[in-house]
Amino acid sequence: MIVLDQEPYRWLLLDEDGRLYLDVSCSHSAVDYLFLMALTDEEVAQFRERGRGYLDDLAAGIQWSAPGVRGSRSPYKARSLVMTPERERANEAIREWSAAQPPA
Repeated sequence: MIVLDQEPYRWLLLDEDGRLYLDVSCSHSAVDYLFLMALTDEEVAQFRERGRGYLDDLAAGIQWSAPGVRGSRSPYKARSLVMTPERERANEAIREWSAAQPPA
């Protein structure tokens, strides 16, 4: 898995063998968490058509739907890849990518 793009403090776009994943930074009151999900074919098509703006909108929709909050009825909740091998591979890819970034 590799990091393709990011919007700092909002989302990262990752690729693994042609499959795209979006890792969204969510924050709700005192709770911050990352929400990783695989993009559907339709979402990939929208991204290819609209670019980063689509990912901004999708990430905002995920954030405001609060998929990681207990009792949430987020339409994204069932797509969570928390505690999966994908999450572990994403974490490793993000660590490697972060280490390769020039100092701020």
